[in-house]
Amino acid sequence: MDDEARRALELLDERRREFTDLRALADVVVQRGGERQSLTGALLVKGPASMRLEALSPLGQPYFLVVIHEGRLTAYDAAKNEALVGPATAATIAGVLGLPLEPDDLVAVLAGRAAPPGDLRVAELLPPDDAGPSLDLTGGVQRQRVWMDLKTGQVRQVEIGGGRASLTITYRRDGDTPLGFDFTAGRNYVTGSVTYRSVVLGAGIDPERFTLALPKGAKIQSVR
Repeated sequence: MDDEARRALELLDERRREFTDLRALADVVVQRGGERQSLTGALLVKGPASMRLEALSPLGQPYFLVVIHEGRLTAYDAAKNEALVGPATAATIAGVLGLPLEPDDLVAVLAGRAAPPGDLRVAELLPPDDAGPSLDLTGGVQRQRVWMDLKTGQVRQVEIGGGRASLTITYRRDGDTPLGFDFTAGRNYVTGSVTYRSVVLGAGIDPERFTLALPKGAKIQSVR
């Protein structure tokens, strides 16, 4: 990579690493084909790869919980008393949350940042388009294109993958505070948005919040 691409990559990684944690109420809307789903949940995010989402009923009680921590995913449906448990991978996360992202990519997205591929092979700075300048990142198994401010490292938009499997995320923020993002996947077959309210950054989160003790008698299904 040339010097300009290297500086942009270092700035991007610096912005990602400075994130510690986030808590917020999140309004989630997902449109898949002709089906629309929505929920409001309490969201906890901790770098580099931990998150917890509690979908809340109108009375404020959690009815669906998802925890990703230390490479494991646990999803619990309180109404059915059923849980999914297995490794946290792009495939299992997509099955539960609709976003085909590895845990560190998911946390970066929720934090309004971007995580360069861990096995990065090529980085190229591309000329500006309608969304501004972008950094094209090619890893062994993943390709990313990140639109960013080359002075501050603030990420505007991320495209992960390519073709029919591509996922595009466009961020919304108020200064350095993330307000959520819009996303499209599968050539617009899946679209959605995540909107934050009552955002708190860097206040610290007890690691125990990323454990989920399943109720006695819960039906557990392993996922891969």
